[in-house]
Amino acid sequence: MAFFIIALFATSLHANPKGVNVYGKIQWVSSFPDYKVRVVENFADLDVKIVTSFPDKPGRWQIVTSLPDFKIQKVKAGEDFKIRFVTAFPGPK
Repeated sequence: MAFFIIALFATSLHANPKGVNVYGKIQWVSSFPDYKVRVVENFADLDVKIVTSFPDKPGRWQIVTSLPDFKIQKVKAGEDFKIRFVTAFPGPK
């Protein structure tokens, strides 16, 4: 029982309900996404830098067409979180 409580607490420290720590291989989809995002110029939840290799930190996305870590759908409303594309300093805001 104690192990379960410790594991639950440790998991909650790293969990983010809005998904703003998303990184890795990303596939753009039009249906059945893991997350819905709205692209904005200001007040983003996550600054995203598109990379060709080493998408190993929050905000670093490598766009792929198969075997994604996450499927993302761009929407105009009803998003899970907002993103802004940047060329430097990606990550949650």
